[in-house]
Amino acid sequence: MDDNNSGDLNLEEFTKGIRDTGLDISDEDAKKLFEQFDKDGSGSVRYEEFLRAVRPKMSASRLLLVEKAFEKMDKTGDGRITYEDLRGIYSVQRHPEYLNGQLSEKQLLNKFLRNFEENGVVDGVVTKEEFTDYYTGVSASIDEDGYFDLMMRTSWKL
Repeated sequence: MDDNNSGDLNLEEFTKGIRDTGLDISDEDAKKLFEQFDKDGSGSVRYEEFLRAVRPKMSASRLLLVEKAFEKMDKTGDGRITYEDLRGIYSVQRHPEYLNGQLSEKQLLNKFLRNFEENGVVDGVVTKEEFTDYYTGVSASIDEDGYFDLMMRTSWKL
C-alpha cells in the first residue's frame, strides 16, 4: 500500500490499498476509515498506528496475567511503574553495560522502562495503559494462550 515507500500511508495510498483488496468503498467512507486509523491526526497512518488498529484485543485470561505483572512491578501501588519501583525487583548487576561502567543502574532501569512507553509518553513513568498496550502487541504475535501464560509467568515470576 505504501507506494512512495515513506513508511506511512497518506489518504490516497490508503484508499487505493483498501480498494486493491477488493473492497468497494466510497471516497467519503475511505476518508472516515482513514481517520479511524490516523489516531494522532497527522494526516498519515504510520505502520504502528495501522497495526494497533487491526490487532485483536487480549483475552480476559491474558489480560489478568498482564495486570498481575504490572501489580508486581508497581511496588508503591500508585498505578505507575518508575525507576524506584524497579530498583528492588530488576537487577542490572550482570548487565554488560553496567559491568563495563558505560551505564549506571538508573540509566539501565530507565532504558528498560522505555520499552513499555513505545506508544505512549516517554517520561520514565509506565502507566498501566502503556504496559497493557505493550503486551497487547506481544499477545497479537502469540497464538496459543498456554504459551502466552508460560511466557508471562516465567518472565515476571508470577
